[in-house]
Amino acid sequence: MGNGGRVALLKNERDEWELPGGRLEPSDASPEAAVEREIQEETGWTIKAGPLLDVWIYQPLPHTLPERRVVIVTYGCTVLTPDVEPVLSHEHKQLGLFTVDEIPGLHMPSGYRRSIATWFARM
Repeated sequence: MGNGGRVALLKNERDEWELPGGRLEPSDASPEAAVEREIQEETGWTIKAGPLLDVWIYQPLPHTLPERRVVIVTYGCTVLTPDVEPVLSHEHKQLGLFTVDEIPGLHMPSGYRRSIATWFARM
């Protein structure tokens, strides 16, 4: 998700940076609608979910059960309210806006790095 050449990331309880997002809810009309709802909840921004960037499997710990694996679907998003300062929700510890050059130094799953690199390559 870009805003002025930067990507918004949230720090989770595992001290990993991650893209905003969350689980599909029964009321979501589509995966894109779920992304738009979740980002609104987690940052206060109104966004438009754009192109599908990547799909990958995340397993939080190396030895967790296979049913604990999570399918991550990432979209490039455009912030429709760029003048609004993003606000950290109760779900995360920290919110940051990062340039492409800052991403390699951050602690995050490799799938997120790949998704972010794909988005920046399209910009």
